[in-house]
Amino acid sequence: MAIFIVSFVMRHIHVRERHYSPTAGELANRKRGQAVPGRIARRSDQISPIERESADVIVDCHIHLYGERDRVREQTDDLLRYGDRLGIEKFIVCLGPQLIHRPDAERIEADTEYVLAAMEHAPGRIEGLVYGSGNHVDKSLELMERYIANGPMRGVKLWVCRRCSDPELDPIAEYAAELDVPILQHSYWRCGEPLQGETEPHDMVALARRHPRTRFLMAHCGGNWEKGIRAVAHQPNVSVDVCGGDPEAGQTEYGVEYLGADRVLYGSDASGRSLASQLAKVIGAEISDADRRRVLGDNAVAMFGL
Repeated sequence: MAIFIVSFVMRHIHVRERHYSPTAGELANRKRGQAVPGRIARRSDQISPIERESADVIVDCHIHLYGERDRVREQTDDLLRYGDRLGIEKFIVCLGPQLIHRPDAERIEADTEYVLAAMEHAPGRIEGLVYGSGNHVDKSLELMERYIANGPMRGVKLWVCRRCSDPELDPIAEYAAELDVPILQHSYWRCGEPLQGETEPHDMVALARRHPRTRFLMAHCGGNWEKGIRAVAHQPNVSVDVCGGDPEAGQTEYGVEYLGADRVLYGSDASGRSLASQLAKVIGAEISDADRRRVLGDNAVAMFGL
């Protein structure tokens, strides 16, 4: 049943468009036939099917395996099965089976080892990130040494325990630069109050400015993606992923326009979102085929050294 739903969504993305008053710039885009940011993605009958020549490799740079800790193999197999139906070849996995806002040092170690177990179950398909924490810097550095410097992991994931602009995170950013690996940082501008310790795009800019040699990937385009993309546009060591949220038309195009195609990566935020709905943001984007290849996989290959 789940497989049918994924396939159905990919073929029949059809939701009512939001009603709003377009700006002058949006009206101009309409006349030129360009997508208007903030509108739901066009129906899949207007989108070409995924073809192998559309990308050398498709990499989902933002994946979580939720569930029971002792079922990591089954959860990994489920992910690969759904990914195979959509042509996704590699997945960057981070965090643990349950999301805890302020994990202790033992938890971030256990969650990192949970990701490692998925990598070992599907080598070459699953890549992983160390779970870093500004509340447990020493443990984070220890895990980076163990699993990146002397292990197979490809970078660091920072979530919501502490805003990334806090100088406490500087040692993690410095070590990431030394190891030449990226930091995937959760970032979300919310309509209401942020979660305690939740990073917003201006925090991302502050950290990136202090560490120009470190490469950062701002998750979710900062939540409010138009504001988030503009916030980091002039910070060249910050890229964005388009994961999470509704499959809105214009998000990928907006990122490519403001940041350049080399700084935009496809990700889904699965299991929190479906692979198909998030892939539609890129497959349905009105960008060149060359830029689509970059967003779908080439940029992730370069960023994570795949």
